[in-house]
Amino acid sequence: MPTPGLVIVDKPAGFTSHDVVARLRRILRTRKIGHAGTLDPMATGVLVCGVDRGTKLLGHLALDTKAYTATIRLGASTTTDDAEGEPTGGADASAVAEDAIRAGMAALTGAIEQVPSSVSAVKIDGKRAYARVRAGEDVVIPARPVTVSEFTLDALRRGSPESATVTDLDVTVSCSSGTYVRALARDLGAALGVGGHLTALRRTRVGPFTLEHARSLSDLEEDPALSLDLDGAVATAFPRRDADAATAADLSHGRPVPVAGIDGTYGVFAPDGHAVGLVAERDGAARPVVVLAPAGSRGPAGSGPAPDGP
Repeated sequence: MPTPGLVIVDKPAGFTSHDVVARLRRILRTRKIGHAGTLDPMATGVLVCGVDRGTKLLGHLALDTKAYTATIRLGASTTTDDAEGEPTGGADASAVAEDAIRAGMAALTGAIEQVPSSVSAVKIDGKRAYARVRAGEDVVIPARPVTVSEFTLDALRRGSPESATVTDLDVTVSCSSGTYVRALARDLGAALGVGGHLTALRRTRVGPFTLEHARSLSDLEEDPALSLDLDGAVATAFPRRDADAATAADLSHGRPVPVAGIDGTYGVFAPDGHAVGLVAERDGAARPVVVLAPAGSRGPAGSGPAPDGP
């Protein structure tokens, strides 16, 4: 049985998130692997995967803020708002003023209403938008509120080997979950009157997990190991409560425990330093959300069954 926890993968370009999970299943020799925070095949960077009991954490991780580095090409629009789509037009962007670009980016910063790409995974009447597009349907996705806390210009390059009329922008984006960076590229190009699309995207952070936690698939092939065991994952991703032995024992049996006045979901740690579970306070008690070290288990965060006999 593999040690439960999280593997933070530096996803390579050309892989779907499901491809990464399939590779991890072979590397770690277990089928009990899941992922959170899907990345498009074109994108690279941080992908959070749970292993064994670590999959229980995935639905509770606060992955509501994300950060990216990206390249936006002004001067051409595409059907998918990124480099994988077919060209749909554009205009000469070789002379677009840098001040105008920065002003356009500022207008797309803060609390905004964003229309996701028509080939996004947003559901329209219960069906993914991209599936409707592939079926030949005309898809209209309503705008929705998102927050772009950072949209900054790091570098600007005029022209490319393919075209002298484009301008490429290297940018940094920090945003709320549900924000589409390729939609920012599309909307910036539209506001400047030249069209735009995304040519590169790298996720550098999702929630508390960064590229510093991440490992490449080739590194994992050579050294199959977790990025964070259950104790480290809970300590990194949730507020911490250190409990006495009686409280830890109650939680290990799935019983509510006394409140501690902590907002949201938080981790409870036993006196030995291991995570017992996640709880949330309501109705005057801290109630179990996930029990990670059920009664009768032993080792770090319940790594195995207790031995038989006295």
